[in-house]
Amino acid sequence: MSDLTHGDDAAAVNALRSAVMRLSRRLKHQRVDESLSPTEMSVLGTLARFGTATPGELARKEHVQPPSMTRIVALLEAKGLVRLEPHPEDRRQKVVTQTEQAEAMLEESRTKRNAFLASLVEGLDEDEWAKLRAAAPVLEKLAHL
Repeated sequence: MSDLTHGDDAAAVNALRSAVMRLSRRLKHQRVDESLSPTEMSVLGTLARFGTATPGELARKEHVQPPSMTRIVALLEAKGLVRLEPHPEDRRQKVVTQTEQAEAMLEESRTKRNAFLASLVEGLDEDEWAKLRAAAPVLEKLAHL
C-alpha cells in the first residue's frame, strides 16, 4: 500500500472523503419519515441486515454507548417500529426485532433513495457509470470495515 498522506493518494483520499460526505448529506434529505433521526434509521437498517439483536449488540454495531442505544430502542418501540422480546437463552436480556411497519418504511426509504441516486447516475457517461459500478463493492467494503 502506498503512502496515503502525500501526493496523489492523499488528494484521492481527500476527494473520496469529501464526495462521500456530500452524497451522504444529500441522501439524508431523501427521507420518508422526517420524525426519525438518522441514528434511528441506522438502527432499523442494522436490524434489517442482521436480524434480531440485543441492545448491547446494536450499540456495538452502531458505535454508541449502551445507555444511548437503550433510549433509541425505547423511542423506536414507542413508534411501533421495533418489539422487545425475551432473549431465547438469557431471560435477563431482551432482543430487538423490527416490526412489519419498520420493514415497509425501510423499503419505501430505499426505493426513494435509489430513485434519487438513479437520477444522478443518468448524468454520467457510460465510462463513468462503469467505473462507479466497479467501485460499488469497494465502497461497500469500506463502509463495513
